[in-house]
Amino acid sequence: MTPPQKLNSPAAPPAAAPGQQHVKRSGALARPQTAEERRRAQRVLLKMAVVVHIQGKANPIHGFTHTVSASGAMIILPEGLAQGTKISIENPKTQKKVEAHVVRPPQLNAEGSLVPVEFTTPSPQFWNIFFPPVAQN
Repeated sequence: MTPPQKLNSPAAPPAAAPGQQHVKRSGALARPQTAEERRRAQRVLLKMAVVVHIQGKANPIHGFTHTVSASGAMIILPEGLAQGTKISIENPKTQKKVEAHVVRPPQLNAEGSLVPVEFTTPSPQFWNIFFPPVAQN
């Protein structure tokens, strides 16, 4: 026999899956975090030229950014790069270079291959822009 349930008691928030956090809104209601809230760094739309140097290849690939963050970017290149490829990204305006790797397979769009890359170590100054602080809920 199950114990009687209390009426008019607030619903308990759903249990979070391991490694997943919930955002508390009002009262006892909670919802899973959105992808934007889970991000390590804020993304900024920025179209700028980049030069991608691939380990073991003599000729670099010229492309441009779609979005950037302190920890990486989405880069548009004329050809895709395999997941796990180790690269060096050069900012031709500042001649700075940063080590990175491709984190997921590329996606094709009208402009070329969208290649998601992550820096080996966060480098917020690499893009030569100011990233505003992430708002806390």
